[in-house]
Amino acid sequence: MISNNNSSCSQQTKFNLVQVKGTWIRQSDQFQLAEGKLSDAKIYENKSEHGVSWTVVSPVVFTYRVIQCKNTLDPTNDTLLWGHLGEEELKHTLSNCKPPKRFVVIDENVNKLYGSQVSQYFKARGVVYKILPLPTTEENKCMELVTKILEEVHEFGIDRRSEPIVAIGGGVCLDVVGLAASLYRRRTPYIRVPTTLLSYIDASVGAKTGVNFAGGKNKLGSYVPPVAAFLDCSFFQTLPPRQISNGMAEMLKMALMKHRGLFELMETEGRKLLHTKLQVCETSPEQEDSATATIRIAIETMLEELAPNLWEDDLDRLVDFGHLISPELEMRILPALLHGEAVNIDMSFMVYVAVQKGLLTVDEKNRIIQCMLSMELPVWHRDCTLELVQKSLKERLKHSAGSLRMPLPTGLGTAEIFHGMIGDGILCQAHKKWTDELSSSGGK
Repeated sequence: MISNNNSSCSQQTKFNLVQVKGTWIRQSDQFQLAEGKLSDAKIYENKSEHGVSWTVVSPVVFTYRVIQCKNTLDPTNDTLLWGHLGEEELKHTLSNCKPPKRFVVIDENVNKLYGSQVSQYFKARGVVYKILPLPTTEENKCMELVTKILEEVHEFGIDRRSEPIVAIGGGVCLDVVGLAASLYRRRTPYIRVPTTLLSYIDASVGAKTGVNFAGGKNKLGSYVPPVAAFLDCSFFQTLPPRQISNGMAEMLKMALMKHRGLFELMETEGRKLLHTKLQVCETSPEQEDSATATIRIAIETMLEELAPNLWEDDLDRLVDFGHLISPELEMRILPALLHGEAVNIDMSFMVYVAVQKGLLTVDEKNRIIQCMLSMELPVWHRDCTLELVQKSLKERLKHSAGSLRMPLPTGLGTAEIFHGMIGDGILCQAHKKWTDELSSSGGK
């Protein structure tokens, strides 16, 4: 292809890449000289009077499994050991005479509850393993924790192709281990086993990893999904109610953004689901339906939003609802608020902004706030000041390519993304009404 730019001629040629007997060969469309394995990658060579340049277009494809399962730590259950593999991969792996190895990072509190079962599982399966308990809290979510994991992995020794690192814990544990795995030998497979509702719905099903840095939430990180996430809601049985409520905030986020049916389910069944910890009740088909449907829809809607945009090339993201103000609020008063609680306070305020902009009716606002309160979520906080809101939105503008990209509900289960900065008048009026109405009910 010949192109003329600024009176200087340049010639561009597209090359396909074909592997023949282990060697990659570039071939132009006009001259296909050899047959072999064709890559999706392309090389565009551009010749001009200034020299030669090459542009590489190389699609990166990740395949990962999100598997709901029961009795994950039962030694007769293959999921924890082999659930990340396809049928052909499993046949090849089982033909290997070496015993499998697994390096497991587990939150120290989860280890007290389930550590012995994890050990018994791997012993019963003849696995060479090491379990590393760590204090994976938001306050400790730093590169030092990542370095600790990497040092221990290096000492233990794993095959970076066939022996995935296993993370068992809440969202912080999954984020930190994911970052460590993405760094070890440039990318080592890892498996996520979430033990909190929040990580079950959110952290486990996406690609993001990260740690806090320079006072900012998740300022260091990568986009590398796990090879698999194993979701077992029986872990919820040992969670305190506050942690269940914390996770339900992320479920409500998806309901408000894109699924009216999920909102109505949470509106009518939310309190009951909270108190039963979303456990399937065999004697009550209605309860089983509510718990199963709520979790399923939340995961499906989350995957719908994440899968096409794993690397966040598109900054217009509905899943950012509740995440414009909450990072600043959460980090400022750490550890007073759990992540989902901070997200819910953010969502609660944004509901008032939506009303002020004429996107929601007062009745819809009241239903949303009542739903939040029924699940024992905070809807206001004294530290979420107007100044903090304005600062957070300015930061958002700075790091979102000059556009606010604010997701706001336009109804129950529908939403739009707004690009222009919200006027101070609307923010002030919304914040005043929010404070006047909610500071004495469900606030902190």
